[in-house]
Amino acid sequence: MKKIVIVGGGISGLTVAYLLLKKKKDLDITVLESDNRAGGKIWTDKANGFLCEKGANGFLDNKPRTLELCKSLGIEPVRSNENSKKRFIYLNGKLNALPESAPSFIKSGLLSWGGKLRILLEYNAPKGPEDETVADFIIRRLGREALERLIDPMCSGIYAGDPYKMSIKSCFARIKELEQEYGGLIKALLAIRKQKKLQQKASGDAKVSVAPGGTLTSFYNGAQTITDALAERLKDRLHLGVQVHGIAREKGAYQLYTSKDTIEADIVILASPAYATSEIMKDLDCEISKILSDIPYPHVSVVCFGYKKEKVGNPLNGFGFLVPHIEGRNILGSLWDTSIFPNRASEGYALLRTMVGGAKSPELALLDDERIISMVFDELKPILSFKTDPDLIRIYRWEKAIPQYLLGHSKRLTLIEARLRTHPGLYLTGNAYKGIGINDCVESGYKLVDEIIAGLGG
Repeated sequence: MKKIVIVGGGISGLTVAYLLLKKKKDLDITVLESDNRAGGKIWTDKANGFLCEKGANGFLDNKPRTLELCKSLGIEPVRSNENSKKRFIYLNGKLNALPESAPSFIKSGLLSWGGKLRILLEYNAPKGPEDETVADFIIRRLGREALERLIDPMCSGIYAGDPYKMSIKSCFARIKELEQEYGGLIKALLAIRKQKKLQQKASGDAKVSVAPGGTLTSFYNGAQTITDALAERLKDRLHLGVQVHGIAREKGAYQLYTSKDTIEADIVILASPAYATSEIMKDLDCEISKILSDIPYPHVSVVCFGYKKEKVGNPLNGFGFLVPHIEGRNILGSLWDTSIFPNRASEGYALLRTMVGGAKSPELALLDDERIISMVFDELKPILSFKTDPDLIRIYRWEKAIPQYLLGHSKRLTLIEARLRTHPGLYLTGNAYKGIGINDCVESGYKLVDEIIAGLGG
């Protein structure tokens, strides 16, 4: 039986290991994780009656693979509260609700009348190149105001990224596909609406929606529930505190040089972050190593404040808010976790999670505790009407947070895939390649397992 070694015990590595064993129970699988815990950036911290997410807080339920995995593991997802659909942009010194319909968009103060009229010109905007930055795409199709007030904060909220550097093709693939397929976003909207109406007429379904849909979903005891369940299934196949320093190929097998010993494997799956994989690969394939080393990971800090609800003037009725860069603020946004999921705080308390740093201001994430607490408090106080200091404060720093898919990312992936063909039995997976979210990692895991099992002949 071939020996399989998986490097990285985050959601990607754990998923691949679990699914391989479900396909073939007798596989010889070892998972190596450099940290003393599994889960990677899915990390739930329970402190003084609050449940704080250090990293990802959930996934959308519109992709079947993650829900399928949850069912297989016997864990029950929890969908976000109805009022979490209310989202805000902090603009011009106040919270502005994101419009949920065409009439509310027209009434909204997020864009000027000129900005709203500019969006209508999108119908006749020309197609762009195969790939371009998010900023170039949005300015060309929707105008600069839409970029600065709507898309820029969205880029910060999802990627902690800079739209002037991010690849539209890799970060928002579906949007780019709509342009290429239909000639524009409004044209796509009209065409898809027409298709949906025809489907509705044929099926008798009264609901017609052109949006991809999806409700934010997590677990009662936090996002770490899924990685804990995966780790539990792997039992002693998961080895913590083992760092892999390098890899070589000798006599048809791979040699993994670790902090404990040298491990031989027929198949190696590197599910570690790009920067770690780059170091591991530098002697085996310097070209892949160089490409991976060029994927940036900006610093991000997550600052959690816990409050008695009576000490916060804002009712916190919604998901939270994001801040456009043009506002000149030091925070990226704040999520109101107790308004999103149950069991995030004791009765009568509220939990807020604020993001600092990111691609545009990474240095802010590494400020000392006193300065970062003071900065976040001073920015949130006038927005949310704090009446006193927080009852709970937690700071979670990620010196290398979210991989950035910069312009040309898809071409880099093509080069990596070509080089990997010269290394049979070696695979790369994780959130540095084809999607940063939990859904993306799980979906990639399913696809990779099917490929490996097919190669094993079963």
